[in-house]
Amino acid sequence: MKATYQYRLEPESNQKLILNEWLRVCRYWYNRQLGERFSWWENNRHAVNSCPIFVTRLPELLDRPNYFTQKLQLPIIKKDLSIVQWSGELLDFKSVDSTVLQDVCKRVDKAFERFVIGDSKGFRSGKPRFKTEASFKTMTFATANNEWIKLKRINWLYIRLPKLGMFKVRMHRPIPDGFTIQQVSVTKKADGWYIQMVLEDVTIPSQTIDFIPSWDNSMGIDAVLQGDDYLATSEGEKLPSLKPLRKNQAKLDRLSVKRNRRKRGFKSRHKLAKREAKQHQKIARSRKDFQYKTAHKLVRTANKFFFYEDLNLKGLTRRNKTKQDENGSYLPNEQSAKSGLNKSWADGAFGQFFEILECIAAKAGAVAISQNPQYSSMILSYRNEIIFTDCSIREYWDEQNTLMVDRDINAAVNLKRLGLGIFPSIKRRSGNLDIVGTMDDSTTKEILHTLHRAVGSLHCNRLGCSVGDVTSAFQSQWQSTNGLSH
Repeated sequence: MKATYQYRLEPESNQKLILNEWLRVCRYWYNRQLGERFSWWENNRHAVNSCPIFVTRLPELLDRPNYFTQKLQLPIIKKDLSIVQWSGELLDFKSVDSTVLQDVCKRVDKAFERFVIGDSKGFRSGKPRFKTEASFKTMTFATANNEWIKLKRINWLYIRLPKLGMFKVRMHRPIPDGFTIQQVSVTKKADGWYIQMVLEDVTIPSQTIDFIPSWDNSMGIDAVLQGDDYLATSEGEKLPSLKPLRKNQAKLDRLSVKRNRRKRGFKSRHKLAKREAKQHQKIARSRKDFQYKTAHKLVRTANKFFFYEDLNLKGLTRRNKTKQDENGSYLPNEQSAKSGLNKSWADGAFGQFFEILECIAAKAGAVAISQNPQYSSMILSYRNEIIFTDCSIREYWDEQNTLMVDRDINAAVNLKRLGLGIFPSIKRRSGNLDIVGTMDDSTTKEILHTLHRAVGSLHCNRLGCSVGDVTSAFQSQWQSTNGLSH
């Protein structure tokens, strides 16, 4: 079992200067390797229609730079100071630990391979970017071990890093017994330096799922992003949203206006930029803390399977296409309203939340599985009818069952049905959607019971009353219909 613990690093003034110099060398080394790979990429590829019919001599192909060939450059570079061409700055590679520079080679190799070939699933990433001072913040020591820790106190520990000396670390939680250090990373953030320790204990086996998903041990989770709601579950519960970016937007705007009024290069502008970075860091930390607490709340329901929707976040936050008239003038494309929606998607950070949920669920012996949410928000979960044809329809009144169906909870139930394999198949015929598949009566009764309970809890939250007061009006009727007790 592996775990990563992060602690606050307390370097001295001279150690901060050395760490900043190391970051500068590593950033230059990263950009230099990436430039070599881009040069090879551009000089060794041509379009299909650019090759002439009659070729007398083909150009020689250059050797492709890889992790090993670029790593072999380090002994040569270390013999003398390296000059940065655009600034004339002199960089000393010899002062940086060799394992840190080799890890930079590995980072470049992985980034370029994902761009050219793709990952293990065949998905290719975008073109790697050259690193700036704001985007290159971490250095990794890949050969760390327990001997690096020299002393432990109640709230502090002292660790010796190669060529840097002894560092004081604020230990807000102890390192668990039996775990050994495999890797150490040092990161510069807006409020100081931090150290991440990758710990491993081979005696702890990985969690295995021996359960079969059923209606009782599974839960569907729907991302809401409507009003003050964050998630809707198939158990009829809606979890509130935090909206940290929206709540702190006024502070960010004031700091941004003040910073833009200062001239570039002045100390006052640098101070305001640092304050703005700390405010962004506070927002990110509050969002992650909220997501961890929400994930733990879901896992404590003792469910073993969590089915969430696989959102296309890149498509949801994409800008609208431009519209032009016959004269070439741009027409309104509702991008101003879409920009607010994009900010709400970014503030929700559902991609990050579902990753956290997978991690928390795995530690608890459960599993979180993504599902394709196509048509899950349109179909009525207990009748297999297309009801929610428009996103503006948030509720549906069912006269037959005396039930007000919430759109988001209904979608969460459908996601649960998707995970259990009882969701109907949808076929498009002549422009219309046809639902193919049936559902047994027991599942229908379970869904109706959940939706009736959800109506009571939602009305209680709005009106501040008890569930019994809300449900007493229709309790006897739906009991006789479904054969269940409240």
